[in-house]
Amino acid sequence: MVDVPSFDQYLATLGRLSAHIDPTASTPDAEDIKAAASSLGAIEDLTTASLSAWAQDNPSSVPVLGLAVGLSQERLKNNLRDEFDTSGWVTLARTRATELINWLDRDFDLLRLLAVQRTRTYEFGDVLVARAGTRVTATQAGLSGRKVEDEIEAIAADLGLSYQVRTRFTGRNDRTAPCDLVVPDSIDAQIVVAAKGFDSTGSKLTDAVREIQEMAEIRKPSQYVMAVIDGIGWKSRVSDLRRIHQLWVQGEIDGMYTLATLDRFRDDLEDAARLRRLI
Repeated sequence: MVDVPSFDQYLATLGRLSAHIDPTASTPDAEDIKAAASSLGAIEDLTTASLSAWAQDNPSSVPVLGLAVGLSQERLKNNLRDEFDTSGWVTLARTRATELINWLDRDFDLLRLLAVQRTRTYEFGDVLVARAGTRVTATQAGLSGRKVEDEIEAIAADLGLSYQVRTRFTGRNDRTAPCDLVVPDSIDAQIVVAAKGFDSTGSKLTDAVREIQEMAEIRKPSQYVMAVIDGIGWKSRVSDLRRIHQLWVQGEIDGMYTLATLDRFRDDLEDAARLRRLI
């Protein structure tokens, strides 16, 4: 087992889970584009320089650029914090407009998407598709969370472990708590793992913290508890993430990992399984 890294070292390993969706492909956000068309449409020559000037003149309207590439305000804030360590788009637009536009173009294809959508004619069907687009966003959020679960399950399977997923395990005094993976099963739980991946913020992150705290509270001395946590949504809930890290520091859980440190998770899972003669 390795020494517990500092919270800042752990925070630096968080990454984005969900893939970016091109809104012009299947979920164009037509109504929001139309709301922004009056100012963006007045730009004659669409370049990084002209958009930077637009952002400086309209700093509070930066979320419109996010909508143009398919980012809701919440996702824009989370991605800004991941890239610039701040979600304050007004200040960024006023002081670092060129960096902001270059980033949006590099990571989200801003110039091309604006050029395509500014010259496009939208019809009633486009409006209906745009309204249905939130379903796609919600699905992608779920898929990003399952990505972490799928990764840890694949490692357990590759190690040849018997396991169950998305269940509850029995701890002290026959109390139970939720877990995303348990080895070998929920009744004879010897290794339990929480998998919590979020690129957005909300009540699910609060629920995730509570679940991991519950796992730590009911664990038996012989049970090994691990948590794999990732996604840039946690950067908006740093205090919650710090609570989980403190459980690790205090020895109430045995390991805390991200997708970037899954190699260490695999090694620790294998070591814990061998100590318990599960391999």
